[in-house]
Amino acid sequence: MAKPIRILLQTTIPTTEDDWSIFRFSLLQNYLASIQDEAGNPLFEVTARDYESDAEGNDPVLSTLDKSDFDELWLFAIEVDKGLTEKDIAGINAFRQRGGGILTTRDHQDMGCSMCGLVDIGDVHYFNTKNPDPDESRWSRDDSYTTYISWPNYHSGANGDYQKITIVEPVHELLKNSNSASVTIDFFPAHPHEGGIGAPLNNPNARVIALGKSLVTGRKFNLVVAIEHHKDAQGNFLGRAVANSSFHHLVDYNWDVEKGCPTFVDEAPGDGMKKEPRALEDIKTYVRNVALWLAN
Repeated sequence: MAKPIRILLQTTIPTTEDDWSIFRFSLLQNYLASIQDEAGNPLFEVTARDYESDAEGNDPVLSTLDKSDFDELWLFAIEVDKGLTEKDIAGINAFRQRGGGILTTRDHQDMGCSMCGLVDIGDVHYFNTKNPDPDESRWSRDDSYTTYISWPNYHSGANGDYQKITIVEPVHELLKNSNSASVTIDFFPAHPHEGGIGAPLNNPNARVIALGKSLVTGRKFNLVVAIEHHKDAQGNFLGRAVANSSFHHLVDYNWDVEKGCPTFVDEAPGDGMKKEPRALEDIKTYVRNVALWLAN
């Protein structure tokens, strides 16, 4: 029997009841753990944890990730202060240099900007004060309702609703769905203020594979970037990577609003995900696709 693929679900914040701590990703964790191969064996072994600081202020798992037996890191960079240390960054980069696959996601403005030191990944995430979008016309608020949040903050819909995505040709395998009439993934969970991502012109291994559309301005924005295997200058064969514009694509609240959210969330939720089962099926298919793709 083949060993299951070992996945680490990890936030960049310490466990906090009234925040987006890892317990709010329980539906994702449970779904990954439930996936089986044709013989009924689990495909994935999932570990979920929040950020912890050792005596030196580093996370003991992330800072030594290359020495672990994890195959994948799913990093939810949701800090607005502190976040990953230099040693954490080094451990994650070394993990990818040994072939580990990484999914990264964050949200609006500067949330998650401690990822900037990650090889390739730091370049595809655009923030407000660090590594801003090279298109300066995007240096303005898109979501005009939540005025205390600045750009990038694309409004794809209410939490609890879904958005219709636009697939960038050719269709990437992450977005295929054999159970759909379109044979593709058509829906993602929506969020009022998604972050900015893109594929740098100097990186031929990264490409935008899906777009969202703002319900406020009508402007399209990058939803998912996929980064292929490639060798770095030292000859390391880097693992694959995926960047999502918002962790709200994967958090409990955006799959099922009845799971609740932190008290600081003040936008009214929608019920689109509840009314359209296909939307939840699509994001679960995407999750499965990502988990398998990153491991190869």
